[in-house]
Amino acid sequence: MIRTIVADDEPMIRAGIRAVLATALDIDVVAEASDGHDAVELVRRHRPEVAVLDIRMPRLDGIKAAAEIRRIAPSTGVLILTTFGEDDNILQALGGGAAGFLVKSGEPEELIAGVRAVADGAAYLSPRITARVVAHLAATGAGASARRRAAARERVGALTARERDVLACLGGGLSNGQIARRLHVVEGTVKAHVSSILTRLGVDNRAAAAVVAHESGLLADQSVHP
Repeated sequence: MIRTIVADDEPMIRAGIRAVLATALDIDVVAEASDGHDAVELVRRHRPEVAVLDIRMPRLDGIKAAAEIRRIAPSTGVLILTTFGEDDNILQALGGGAAGFLVKSGEPEELIAGVRAVADGAAYLSPRITARVVAHLAATGAGASARRRAAARERVGALTARERDVLACLGGGLSNGQIARRLHVVEGTVKAHVSSILTRLGVDNRAAAAVVAHESGLLADQSVHP
């Protein structure tokens, strides 16, 4: 069973998340919290595989809670729930230890898939989050800095051609299974490439890798190798 805690300051949202996760026979919600501080304490007490956190909560928000959870329980994966209009917070959370990002208005299946991916030691980036982050980077100029572009291109340039193919797919928000089908390889090969990419880029999760891909311009000029 994937032991999970849920933290959101709105009781109806928590109930909805619990109801969705209850449809998955391999997921067990062991506790709920109404703020980030209590979420951290519940992780300390229960040591769950996954913590599902709202990004905006009283006392301690999801970003700070994710960082604290990463510090006290590195084996607990954090899945952040966001709403549109919170792009700055999403970008901050990329470096805060969260392994997955979902929008609250997404499909219930995405929540289940995200919990399973994070519990498996992978990461889950909703395609809608990817698109929103990229749009935000373009609109605010956060990704337009020549220094940032150059640094991202240098990091991506050190990858192999196949790793760049996989990274381009990551930047598009594709899952390992989707990448395997796109590139006509087995899923185990994709997992190995993803692990290598994260190490070589010096990032903690595929969400952060996706940002590097976009900042480098990879998605604009990448053609998938046969």
